[in-house]
Amino acid sequence: MQLFNLKLHKSKRRLLRNKMTPAEVALWRELRREKLGYKFRRQYGVGSYIIDFYCPQLKFAIELDGDVHALEHVHKKDLIREKFIKDYGITIKRYWNHQVLEDIDSVLEELVYICKQLNDSNVQQLRSGSDSFSKLEKLRR
Repeated sequence: MQLFNLKLHKSKRRLLRNKMTPAEVALWRELRREKLGYKFRRQYGVGSYIIDFYCPQLKFAIELDGDVHALEHVHKKDLIREKFIKDYGITIKRYWNHQVLEDIDSVLEELVYICKQLNDSNVQQLRSGSDSFSKLEKLRR
């Protein structure tokens, strides 16, 4: 069963990439071309959900939320979505759009820290495993 980037949602992912919010544009400018040391993808599909930014190597998702996410019914949907994604071992970090727009340096500082922690955790898992090569290959997917 395919889980990532389902063909069914390809046009929706493309539309979201072409109509990014100002906060997404600002953060993408800092994430693209491995500026943080890791390759991030934007509008990445996981099951029927689309993640704003995703690093497959670290299994790390970044979500940017606008004001609509403060509404109770939207927040409940976000929790269901987040549980689904976390059940596949993906770490999620959420930011409000205004955090990115008003203090991107702090956001980037935290993202660098999280990426390092996730990378260190992956390296530790590789060292403790018996088949390091196959685990490394899984991390690269």
